[in-house]
Amino acid sequence: MHRYDLISCHDCGVLHQHRPLRSREKARCVRCRSILYRGIHPDAGRMAAITLAALFTFLIAQFFPIVELEVGGYNSSATLLGAIRVLWTEQMQLVAVVVFLFTILLPAVELGSLLYVTMSLRAGRRPPGFDHLLRAVGMARRWGMTEVLMIGILITIIKMTSLAEVVLHPGLFAFGALTIMLAIVVSFDPKTLWNIGEHLPGPRRVAQKTFKYAALVKGAPLLACHACGLVESLKYTVRHQYCARCGASLHRRRPDSVGRTWAFLLAATILYIPANLLPVMYTHSLFGKEDDTIISGVVFFWNSGSPGLAAIIFIASIVVPVAKLAALALLAWTAQRRSRWRPLQRTVLYRIVEFVGRWSMLDIFVITLTVALVRFQSLAVITAGPGALAFCAVVVLTMIASMQFDPRLIWDPIDTHGEKHA
Repeated sequence: MHRYDLISCHDCGVLHQHRPLRSREKARCVRCRSILYRGIHPDAGRMAAITLAALFTFLIAQFFPIVELEVGGYNSSATLLGAIRVLWTEQMQLVAVVVFLFTILLPAVELGSLLYVTMSLRAGRRPPGFDHLLRAVGMARRWGMTEVLMIGILITIIKMTSLAEVVLHPGLFAFGALTIMLAIVVSFDPKTLWNIGEHLPGPRRVAQKTFKYAALVKGAPLLACHACGLVESLKYTVRHQYCARCGASLHRRRPDSVGRTWAFLLAATILYIPANLLPVMYTHSLFGKEDDTIISGVVFFWNSGSPGLAAIIFIASIVVPVAKLAALALLAWTAQRRSRWRPLQRTVLYRIVEFVGRWSMLDIFVITLTVALVRFQSLAVITAGPGALAFCAVVVLTMIASMQFDPRLIWDPIDTHGEKHA
């Protein structure tokens, strides 16, 4: 069997033979039931067209106002870039940088890299930096949060209807269309693009290395590249082994996975206390100054006749962070003890933690837009508070903690029954 016939499960490490799928079909792991890959039509031209449309929509969303408020003869509108600039000028630079990364820079990196790669593949050549660009796409997808931002925009608009007259602008509709387009773009698996481009000619006047598949060494431990999916035999003669195709670092298990998970988890737990106790926003108006915490925001929506929105904010900003901290602690503790308790259920728990983690940023996005919109000079001005900084740090730290945890540790104590692992 050759290495291109194999695919390793990201969650448990079991190797499977790769088989072609029809469009919209899914291949699942025989042991932990995680999705290995999806069936898509490997048409680089189609991918390039959809990515180009998404990139144009992305530019419209960034440079056109999202919404405008009118109250007492005052007008205030906001773009996403303008909202980030307001946070920066109010000494909330760290929050501004995080929002910029998650909503502008990383989605731009994903779309720009995919467009460049797919257009080059469509032309029948492998572009310069092919491997680095596809690895950047994978990284950007883990942190990009356009869909969370879209929900945050809608919540902000509903919240503002009780304070002022709301006028919708093209940026809002562009973000809605972009959210749908990115859902399609995410289906373009970088591993498929690696398979398309690895045998195509590269840039001219650059020495090209010849890449050939080789049979795996019989009986040797196997390593799977989580960037491009290539499976290789472990080389005992080198200290650090790198993927022969994309250059990513290879390791049987993520180094110091449990220890790093505990470290980030502890930091997030400590910061969660001030995140809930300190104000996330200050409201300065003709009636004085008012402090708003995360809990007071939930109460506001509940009392204003929007229990659905109150429930969304409560779940995303309070329930999800607590549940994620508890779930990660359980996963790290059981992996550290090499527990054999319910491995399938713990793997499902890990997938849930990875999926819902980003939604805790919802409250930060609502704060960002609210601070930018409510700036009516002496009438009313809202500024961000220290609780927003602490809560933003909690979200980022818990996401890093889940990324540091290696789910294959869950299955290591389990009898393999002859299955091969990578």
